[in-house]
Amino acid sequence: MNVRTETRHSIPEHELHSLGLRAFQSLGLNAKNADDVVKVLLLADLFGLSTHGLSRIESYGDRLDVGGIAKNPDITVERVAPALVKVDGANGVGPLVGMHGLRAAMEVARECGIGAAFVRGSNHFGPISPYSYLAAEAGFASMIGSNATTTIAPWGGSDARLGNSPLGFGVPGADGAHFMLDMAMSVVARAKIRNALKAGETIPDTWGTDKHGRKTTDPKAALDGFLQPIGGHKGYGLALMVDMFAGVLSNAAYLTHVKSWVDAPDEPQNLGHFFILIDTKRLGSSTWLVERMRDFAQILHASPAAEESKPVIVPGEIELRNMARQRANGIDVDAAVFSLLQQRATKPLS
Repeated sequence: MNVRTETRHSIPEHELHSLGLRAFQSLGLNAKNADDVVKVLLLADLFGLSTHGLSRIESYGDRLDVGGIAKNPDITVERVAPALVKVDGANGVGPLVGMHGLRAAMEVARECGIGAAFVRGSNHFGPISPYSYLAAEAGFASMIGSNATTTIAPWGGSDARLGNSPLGFGVPGADGAHFMLDMAMSVVARAKIRNALKAGETIPDTWGTDKHGRKTTDPKAALDGFLQPIGGHKGYGLALMVDMFAGVLSNAAYLTHVKSWVDAPDEPQNLGHFFILIDTKRLGSSTWLVERMRDFAQILHASPAAEESKPVIVPGEIELRNMARQRANGIDVDAAVFSLLQQRATKPLS
C-alpha cells in the first residue's frame, strides 16, 4: 500500500475488495451476500463516487448493528408476466437487494428482449452507475431508479414530501465506452451545501430553500430547509415519476411513507427500485451498435469547446476514466474510511 497524503490512501483494487468482503462478513453477511454488496460499492469507488462507495460501511454497518437491516434476508423473486418480475428484498442491504433486482431483470430480458423488475423491501442501494455498467457489460440498455428519504419540498410547498431519488440510463458503448447517465433530482447534493458552510461561503439561491420554502444563499438555512429540484417544476415532476415507478408500482414505501435511516436507524425503510432492461442484441448485431455508438460520441466530441480546457464529454466518460486510472494506480480511499473498514474487518464474525 502506498500512502499518498496524510488523509488519503491508494489501495490496489484486489486489496480493497478483500478488505470490504471481510468487513461486511464481520457484520454478519455470508460470503455470497457480502460479495454482492462489495461489488456495487467498489465500482462506485472506482468511478470516483467515494461518498457512495465503501464509505457506506459506516451507515450500513450502524444499521446492521442495531437490526435495522437484515443481514442475510430471504429475498424472493416472483415472475408475474413473461417479462415482468417482482422482487421482495426482505429488508436486506440495498446493494444486495439491488443486485437481485438487476439479475432478475437480466434473466427475463434475455428471454423476452425486454424485462422489468420492481423491487420492494430494500434500503439505500448506492449510485445507479454500477448497475448500469454491469448491465451494459452484459449487452443491456437500461433505465434504473430508486426512491429515497424525503429531502425535497413539492413545487410550491414548504415541507419535505419527496426524496432526492436517483435515476439512471445506460447503453453499451464501443470498446467498453458505455453511455452512463446517473443523476439525482436535486440541483446539488447536500454534501456541497455542507462544504460551503464549512468554508464560510454563500451558495447560489438555486441550490436550496430555507425551512419556509424560500430561496436562500445561506448554507445553514438551506441545510435546515430543503433541496431544490433540477429544472424547477419539471424536475419536481420527474422526481415524482421516479417515486411512482420505484415506490408505488413496486408496492414499497413512497413519499413520506419512506422512513429516514437517520431518524429511525433500527426500522426498515422499505425503499423501492426499478430495473428496466433491453437486450440490445435483439435490435441488431453487436458491430451495428458499436458503430452507431462510436459515431454518436464522435458527433458530440466534434463540437468546439466553449472553454478550451473543458472539451465536450459524453455521460459515463469521467467514471470510466477514473476506473482505468484507479485500476492502474490504486483506488483513492479516505484514511478514516480505510481505518473503519479495517476495524470492521478485524471484529469477530457476527
